[in-house]
Amino acid sequence: MKSIKYAAAAVLTALALSVSAQSGSGNESSVESEYLSSIEDVVITELSTSEERDNKLVALQYLENAVNEGRVTPDMMKALDGLAGEGIASQSRTNGRLMNNFPDIRAKACDILANVKTEESKTTLVKVALADNEPMVITAAIRSLGEIGINDNDEVSETIAWAQKKNAVLNPTSSLALEVLIAYEKIADTVQNKGPMIQTVGQIATNYRYVTPVRTRAHELLKRLQGTGSSESKNSNSK
Repeated sequence: MKSIKYAAAAVLTALALSVSAQSGSGNESSVESEYLSSIEDVVITELSTSEERDNKLVALQYLENAVNEGRVTPDMMKALDGLAGEGIASQSRTNGRLMNNFPDIRAKACDILANVKTEESKTTLVKVALADNEPMVITAAIRSLGEIGINDNDEVSETIAWAQKKNAVLNPTSSLALEVLIAYEKIADTVQNKGPMIQTVGQIATNYRYVTPVRTRAHELLKRLQGTGSSESKNSNSK
């Protein structure tokens, strides 16, 4: 299966050289570009669904380049969704043993999704934040949710609160708590019901299992949120 990686690289390189060497009308260039894109989709799909971890890493490299260049296709989004849930949403077992539990793969896919600011990306990241048990993956998902900034009906803010509450009990991690705070800082203005967010930030501020800089940042955010809440209440009463 490792040969897939080298074959894929060879195919994409050859096609890229072929396209760059083409001369002709704009229509011909467009056809060549579409052809290259479709081949790239096939290669990425094959790599991302391979059983080999190394092939999945190569798929992530191609996906990251495509996202950075603004070339995101439905097949690429499907690949990212699959890689973000690798070993959780989709499991491969041999004699009862889970063979595709790759938290680093899931975390990297979540990081890439941060640069695809769509409802589809948000939905994938919400699923990851709720279902995954690895702090590094949940941390990446929450970080990316903050970057995307979509929080319709408080879905994201409440997902973050739930994920933080779960991990505060099972495995309190300062890095995760910090990303929760940063995400809340970015989406605070979109939150309609600030209660769960304020409670989550308050719990981080008073939990001495987190390092001092994280608790300090939580205190600062809590003051900001409480101030915002007071201002909103005054405005509402004056109407």
